[in-house]
Amino acid sequence: MKYIAVTGGVLSGLGKGIAASSIGRLLKSRGFKVTSIKIDPYLNVDAGTMNPYQHGEVFVLADGGEVDLDLGNYERFLDEALASDHNITTGKVYHTVISKEREGKYLGKTVQIIPHITDEIKRRIRKVARESGADITIIEVGGTVGDIESMPFLEALRQMHREEGGHVNFLFIHTTLVPMLGTVGEFKTKPTQHSVRELREIGITPDVILGRSEKPLPKAIKRKISHFCDVPERAVISAQDVDSIYEVPLNFERQGLTDYILERMEMNSREEDLAGWERFVKNLKSAKGEVEIAIVGKYTGLKDSYISHKEALAHCTAETKVNVKIRWLEAEDLEKEGDADEFLKGVHGVVIPGGFGNRGIEGKMMAIRYARENKIPFLGICLGFQLATIEFSRNVLGMDGANSTEFDENTPYPVIDLLPEQRGVKDMGGTMRLGEQKVIIQKGSKAYSLYKRTEISERHRHRYEVNPDFIDKIEKGGLKFTGKDVEGIRMEIGELDEHPYFVATQFHPEFKSRPMKPAPVYLGLVKAAIEYKKSL
Repeated sequence: MKYIAVTGGVLSGLGKGIAASSIGRLLKSRGFKVTSIKIDPYLNVDAGTMNPYQHGEVFVLADGGEVDLDLGNYERFLDEALASDHNITTGKVYHTVISKEREGKYLGKTVQIIPHITDEIKRRIRKVARESGADITIIEVGGTVGDIESMPFLEALRQMHREEGGHVNFLFIHTTLVPMLGTVGEFKTKPTQHSVRELREIGITPDVILGRSEKPLPKAIKRKISHFCDVPERAVISAQDVDSIYEVPLNFERQGLTDYILERMEMNSREEDLAGWERFVKNLKSAKGEVEIAIVGKYTGLKDSYISHKEALAHCTAETKVNVKIRWLEAEDLEKEGDADEFLKGVHGVVIPGGFGNRGIEGKMMAIRYARENKIPFLGICLGFQLATIEFSRNVLGMDGANSTEFDENTPYPVIDLLPEQRGVKDMGGTMRLGEQKVIIQKGSKAYSLYKRTEISERHRHRYEVNPDFIDKIEKGGLKFTGKDVEGIRMEIGELDEHPYFVATQFHPEFKSRPMKPAPVYLGLVKAAIEYKKSL
């Protein structure tokens, strides 16, 4: 078993996740089976309860795991489905160790960071590597070297490096900042030097250094980093800014990173195939023209809150070869101004993403109504699906005050509600519908024309459902539920016949969109937006 650990220095947000994902993509292109692990040093057990403004999007895995957004990048780059165990947090580790101690499984020993916490970390890493059947496991350590929270994880990795046989089986890649300062744009290597020194003080010597910078690192700077940080010059890789994250693997490949890793770990390439990825990036960069899609959200101040939506639209750009420009709109701003035309005029499509709580819902429904009445292509996701149902009930069916009981327990028309078996459950987690579930699609529907089959599997993250008591009335009014769960109880897809493209899904198709396989409902939206623009 081979392992690659990706650490970060100086500051967070340097792009360790993209670097780890890119390295995984490159190794997969050489014929190896690769899997990824993200270590998050926070005390939360998972990302499910975290504020999107603080931590970005909560990515949902097939098994229902609510995890860090970096696992979304891993899945998109590797085109592999991961599981909850691939996200290791301090909360998970300590919860397990303390539970074992309470059960007496340590036989009265004093429970300590070393060896009990570090042993649990190593056990979890090895379990994922073993059960995945991967040739190489890539481990990204969140945060930076020197963070108190990261210390047990770095210590565990230091021990693994020795236990697994050194750099032949365990490689350390360190991502660090190489800033440009002054009017002449001079590269500064001191942050990298200090970061590597701190890493070495805890017993870890990097095998590769990824220098994050605005522009490519000159040879002289690579040589300087090589001398001061004791790595070969060819192992100093320039990780400069690029137009698209999907260019990063190609940038690393051009600098010989894949060959260096394989030589260092004494592995021979089984094949070499980046043609599909190169074609995808070429299509992305050569796209002509433009359509503008509005994303009307509740957390648009931090774009990472909607990163999977953003990437799904990028995948559509490559597929259609038409640039998709995103107009980011805050739902509360629509509410305050009260004029949807001012915010949405000129867009060629509208996306209403998911979310929880009643903040901004009236603004979202203003956008939905505007798209419906003006025949602008529309896609509602999760909460967007529910709000599309509420908006239709209010403004087409005349059900004044229609709402979700999540927002108004006393609504006269609870068109969105908990199902009977969910009501009265005190544990909120017990009412959540999470992970991949089957959806049955009605033949002859818009959804069927997009997916081209009657059964699909998509990921969910919601609590409330379309109330079965109102389904007949809503469908007779013109909003058809063309996708349902296997029991026919939960409504999964809604669409309007008298509209060029009005589709809403209770599930989250953005989580399964891939660079060369865009999510069908997003691709349908973009194609409809292209046609809508032509008609103007």
